[in-house]
Amino acid sequence: MKLPHPNIWKLFVIKGGLWFMIIMPIIVLFFQDNGLNMTQIMSLQACYSASLALTEIPSGYAADLIGRKKTLILGCVLAFLGFSLFSVSYTFFGFLAAELLLGVGNSFISGADTALMYDSLLEVKAEKKFLKYEGRSISIGNFSEAFAGIIGGSLAAISFRYPAYAQVIISFFILPFAISLHEPKMQQDRIQRSWRSILEVMNFSLRKSKVLRTHIMYSSGIGMGTLMMAWLAQPFLKELGVEMKYYGLLWALLNIIVGLVAYQAHRIENKFSELQSLFLVGFICVFGYLLMSFNINGMGFGILLIFYANRGYATPLLRNHINRHTPSNVRATVMSIRSLIIRLSFALIAPFIGWVADLWGLDHAFIIMGGWVAIIVSLCLCWFYKNKDELVSKL
Repeated sequence: MKLPHPNIWKLFVIKGGLWFMIIMPIIVLFFQDNGLNMTQIMSLQACYSASLALTEIPSGYAADLIGRKKTLILGCVLAFLGFSLFSVSYTFFGFLAAELLLGVGNSFISGADTALMYDSLLEVKAEKKFLKYEGRSISIGNFSEAFAGIIGGSLAAISFRYPAYAQVIISFFILPFAISLHEPKMQQDRIQRSWRSILEVMNFSLRKSKVLRTHIMYSSGIGMGTLMMAWLAQPFLKELGVEMKYYGLLWALLNIIVGLVAYQAHRIENKFSELQSLFLVGFICVFGYLLMSFNINGMGFGILLIFYANRGYATPLLRNHINRHTPSNVRATVMSIRSLIIRLSFALIAPFIGWVADLWGLDHAFIIMGGWVAIIVSLCLCWFYKNKDELVSKL
């Protein structure tokens, strides 16, 4: 397959490397092996999300101001340092320091990678293919995580430390590809060199442009829901009594499903209207949580597979809608606003969800998450329906 811009394949490699998360299939078990409970584990992830959220918009602004390439390189360096510290930590506070580094690093990657891909395509007048290549990128990431999951599960069967050590090596080899990226031309003048510009972008995306605001809030609600499920899936498998040696294989299966659906996202979208697509991803996310709360069994795992398939469709679809309504010179900042809302929401609710899971069980945690996502989805879908004519006319 011939790619329209050389940045695309490099971004694919970076995505594959960043998502080659050998540690992820057993990370909850890894933390528990070091004496942490679910409240502490979810608190760590809340701190990670908070650090990412606090630097999300400034990092997106930096990507718009100094360039996506430089921002990506900085993010990759911080990720390497974070994984290095993570691999030699044994206590809550050691892991906390590593999570904070990783959060800041990922904030410099988040938004900049999507904006760089879109502007690279825009540079060669192929921006209409963004959904296709963003779907490809997400599928590569999930296929990478799937393969990494198999390796991670095998290494963890020997020692929980081995996946952590391997993660350091992988993060180091991403750096040369980030350095080799080409900075695409901005399609409009660069934003003013003032931090006040951040407030202007926030004002535009969250107040002035109602259609963009609603897309950001809807995408953030779905994104927060899928992120929380990623951290509840492993405790769910543990309650099912799955042996540790199978965790990698099941994690691989979940990510292969996400990858396959993301790969076909642009074709799936053609079969539905925009409103139908938005309703579909919201419906599955909400009822996935609610149905799993009553099915901590084999049927529940089937629902989990559908939930992950929905994630593969929703992520590129919702990002594409946001990009369509965003000017080029603030695209990275706007995507960072979306990520900030996701991470800040997660940071606020994750410790509570972990506490609920410890005290009352996963079924209650699933019900609370399903209800929270349902509120966000319902409000946004009502606006989309009431303004469907305006929505279509702007696309």
